[in-house]
Amino acid sequence: MSSATPHRLPLAGVLRLGRPSDIWFKPALSVVAAVAPPNLILLALGRLDLAMYTMAGSLCALYGHNRPYAARARTLARVVLGMVGGLALSLLAASLTSDAVVLVTVGALMAAVQKTACDATRVGPPGNVVLTFISSASLFAPQTLGQVPGHVGLALAAGSWAWLVGMAPGLIRPNGPERRATAQALDAAAVYAGTHGTEGGHARARAASAAAVHAAWQSLLAGGGRPDPTRRALEQLLVRAEVALAAPADTDPAPLRAWARALRGTGPIPRVAPPRDDAGELLGVDAELAVPRRPLRQRLAPFAPLAARTAIGCALAGYASLALGVGRPYWALVTAASLYQANVALTWSRGVQRVVGNLLGVLLFAALVPLAHLHPAVLVVCCAALNFGAEALIGRNYWLGSVCVTPMALLVTEFAHTQDPARLITERLADTVVGALVGFVAAVAVTNRRAGDRLEQALATAERARETAAGLLAEPSPALPALGSARRRLAAALVDLRATADAAWGEWWQRALPEERVVLTEQAGHRTLAATVRRQGLVPQDHDPGRTTEDIRP
Repeated sequence: MSSATPHRLPLAGVLRLGRPSDIWFKPALSVVAAVAPPNLILLALGRLDLAMYTMAGSLCALYGHNRPYAARARTLARVVLGMVGGLALSLLAASLTSDAVVLVTVGALMAAVQKTACDATRVGPPGNVVLTFISSASLFAPQTLGQVPGHVGLALAAGSWAWLVGMAPGLIRPNGPERRATAQALDAAAVYAGTHGTEGGHARARAASAAAVHAAWQSLLAGGGRPDPTRRALEQLLVRAEVALAAPADTDPAPLRAWARALRGTGPIPRVAPPRDDAGELLGVDAELAVPRRPLRQRLAPFAPLAARTAIGCALAGYASLALGVGRPYWALVTAASLYQANVALTWSRGVQRVVGNLLGVLLFAALVPLAHLHPAVLVVCCAALNFGAEALIGRNYWLGSVCVTPMALLVTEFAHTQDPARLITERLADTVVGALVGFVAAVAVTNRRAGDRLEQALATAERARETAAGLLAEPSPALPALGSARRRLAAALVDLRATADAAWGEWWQRALPEERVVLTEQAGHRTLAATVRRQGLVPQDHDPGRTTEDIRP
């Protein structure tokens, strides 16, 4: 059975608040720690007009909080270089021309590049939006060619400080990200075990559990280096999560939840009984680390339709704003850039969230602006508070975070000089509506017919991975590391298949999709995963899912 994609624009649940992230306070505190010192220094020097350039670097502290510190160091460095590079290009363009149409075009092309780079590298939230906001706003900042090096230097200095802020928690809790990822996997496995593999919603819980376990393994692999006792202990806990995924009816979820709570705390890491026949190289981790990455061209190719949507939608939104006589067309450009998600349905949802959040945000700005005008120090404090609020709330729903992001972006314009609040509010409202409407129309008009092709590729990859694992299972004595590596590749293929299928079913203007084949492939794949768990002897020696041998200190 194949099914054509229905053209639905959901409203139910779009504004519903979710649970806050486990680490909502980390990006919130980090961005305040990264933004406040440079702004206070500029305040003391009487040069708050330069705060836009330091904020470009400071906002890099928002990235990488879910990554192990070895990987975070690389990610933050790349984000800082990308941010500073985009700023330099924008300032250079601003110094060479004042033609608004040219500047909007440059901004749209940069937004497309930033969207593609962030999605392809899976840099994580806040993704391309912050990069696009800084580079687009800088295009319309009055600039001379001689000022560019100094302004770029300020951003680089603030970005270096943001890198230090992002890495500082590693001195206290060096395995914190890996512990959190493992805890999330254990909790997800507990939810699935609670369904016993048969109750309502078990398929969704199984997919969520598989994704969480895969993400935790990726976190451990991203940490790099040779396995140490701490990583081995986390690997053993992930094995327990995989046992629950393989045999939910025989798993007690209570110990899984208890281990998850222990990992989120500051105490020792629980060390559970090792699996039978532990071959020393648990699950083929070292072999998997040696697998080469796909070429860059292959990784970028699937994002071509999204890049085209972003470039065209941002350009048209900026041009429409110029036609209406709005003085800051980059607001419309950034609004359009913020909409584009994996498919049209998600883009629509983000558009609704963006409009609602911005409308409420301008009301908050109207209430705050008289206070901010009292003294520049109050302006700095208001921006810091809004930065904290945005990061603390955006994890619950995008619109809620936008309520703080919008007044913060408006107050940033006050760093250079005091402006007419009524005009700022009017222009922001106009650009929000224009950017959201034009951006969504572009998403509908620029089709992504490759979504079906990507689903076919994901199906083929999952089927090949299942066949490989099944072939190893058929051997009389398969090598345990090889079987473990094959199992995790199959798990990764199934997670990618589910994500690709969800994205394809929310896309418009494409051929019918093989819905039944996807379901059958997932079912067969998960049965094979369960068989590999049993064949590897990953069921603990004592058959007691709650037994703990000793603790590993963090």
